[in-house]
Amino acid sequence: MRAFSTLACLLFSFGSVLAAEQQHLIVCGGAEVYRIDPTAAAGAGEGATKKVWSWRAKDCEGLPEKLKTAFATTDDCKPIDGGTRLLVSASSGGCALLEIPSGKALWWARVPNAHTIESLPGGLIAVASSTGKDGNKLLIFDSKTPETPLAAIELPSAHGLVWDDSRKTLWAMGYEELLACGIEPSVPASLEVKARYPLPDKDGHDLRPVPGGADLILGTDSHVWRFDRDKKEFRPDPDLGDHKLVKCTEPVTPGRLMFIQASEKQWWTDELHFLEPESKLQLKGEMIYKARRIEVREVP
Repeated sequence: MRAFSTLACLLFSFGSVLAAEQQHLIVCGGAEVYRIDPTAAAGAGEGATKKVWSWRAKDCEGLPEKLKTAFATTDDCKPIDGGTRLLVSASSGGCALLEIPSGKALWWARVPNAHTIESLPGGLIAVASSTGKDGNKLLIFDSKTPETPLAAIELPSAHGLVWDDSRKTLWAMGYEELLACGIEPSVPASLEVKARYPLPDKDGHDLRPVPGGADLILGTDSHVWRFDRDKKEFRPDPDLGDHKLVKCTEPVTPGRLMFIQASEKQWWTDELHFLEPESKLQLKGEMIYKARRIEVREVP
């Protein structure tokens, strides 16, 4: 009876908040990137995962054969252009811009230990290359030209990227600092660090904008923080401030936050956590590192 009540509460939470707005989640972590309807997933039964759309590099049209093995450990999956295209990065070295729903590759690159990817004005794409040989940098590409970077700057353990259109700034987070970067989409494109902000603690992970205000939300190895882009100040997140190993934070609706928390034993999980209202969705058997909101105009 208790299990039924918990499931009913979870279904109500997703049904009233997400399904009404036809918002799904794009999930990544392993070799498969897929879209789920959280409402359907919550009611699919124990151990079931309702996948509405799925992509694997090995089956991808337009992706060079030499890159199809570079998406074994996907670590970000950001919908852009109203959910009609998808940016994917992988710590195993692959980066791609995909067409949705066909999954066709429109652009691609090999980037050492790529940890996130971001769309920029003028058809540019930013990629965070994390630790390792030839890594520890922020790279800029032209979406019309696969493989060849246009500009780069050093950023140790580069992990988080957010394009801030109102401030014309690319926010880039690494191991111990948050950078405010200027982008000039000329030929060739230029990348300039305008300001540096030391993180309150070490090992930055995910970086996302909070809708409706000046805050960025970011996770480090030991805490979750807010950064006010107007005041240039860090403060603990009011709900997740003391949470460790948070690999992903994603605002899914105004006031509602999803987060993914790893364990001391492994960098991935099979659970998605939600706040306001508090709930949990377990996708048994799945390797989850990031999940992003995607708005769906027509639910299949």
